[in-house]
Amino acid sequence: MLESVRPIALSEIQDARKRIAGTIVRTPLIRLDLGAGSPDVRLKLENLQPISAYKLRGAANAVALLSDAERRRGVWTISAGNAGQGVAYAARAAGVPCTVVAIETAPAAKLDRMRALGATLVLVSYARAWQALEDRTYPGVEGTFIHPFDDQNFIAGHATMGLEILEDAPDTAAIIAAIGGGGLITGIASAVKALKPDIQVWGAEPETAAPAARSFAKGSAQEFPEWKATFVDGAGGKSVFPRMWQRMQPVVDGCIVVSLDDVKRAMRTMAEKARIIAEGAGALALAAALTGKAGKGPIVAIVSGGNIDLAKFFELIATLG
Repeated sequence: MLESVRPIALSEIQDARKRIAGTIVRTPLIRLDLGAGSPDVRLKLENLQPISAYKLRGAANAVALLSDAERRRGVWTISAGNAGQGVAYAARAAGVPCTVVAIETAPAAKLDRMRALGATLVLVSYARAWQALEDRTYPGVEGTFIHPFDDQNFIAGHATMGLEILEDAPDTAAIIAAIGGGGLITGIASAVKALKPDIQVWGAEPETAAPAARSFAKGSAQEFPEWKATFVDGAGGKSVFPRMWQRMQPVVDGCIVVSLDDVKRAMRTMAEKARIIAEGAGALALAAALTGKAGKGPIVAIVSGGNIDLAKFFELIATLG
């Protein structure tokens, strides 16, 4: 029986923070010097987590809250790479077997990291994985399912990032986070709006996969049938699940769509100016900030992950003029 959708309470977020403190890194928030006339942007460096992505926050909280019976059954999740790494990392630390139904086109670096963390991989197409996310089941895979975004405990773990941002940058005017399933932005917005409701929280999506932007424009959960696979593999889905729309819509102010060249430019800007390596999804928030649509700042852009093959990274930024 699915738990009904409800707001993420501030007390849940504060409890999650204590629960995961020994597993995650309290990541730094740095100012990105973009020069005169540019927005005031700070980067929240979740690429510095032990799995090089923010998903460890939610996974650590979800695994910590499993019952003894659920742990004995083992856990499984569905992932393009970062959620799988997070669940595998947390499961290994807890001595729990882990299986990941992984998208077969995920970067080799992500697949290798999941295996290195002890996960058993079942490789499937993107379409099949997206369907399994909705069904919450996959043939032949058993254990306790941890949904990589539509899960109260997962979202509460991600929300701890919002508490850190408000402590480190109390003058924040806007926060931007990539949207894939919606768990990251729902978590951050839940924490931020509970404490400082005037701060705007914006999503970011690539133009090739922008169902959330369409959902905000139309006022209801939408599909994106023209979806295309790109190097921005960690964000931008084929649809917004109705349950996630219920979670997002009350706390998120809107969504900014960027081009693939915008994302590559943001990746290069972080590498040149701050020596930060971000994957495509990890650069979405900065790309959105640079459009000016979230204002002049201070803007916190979430660098959600850095799991990208270096050869691919250099190939992508080299294609810009």
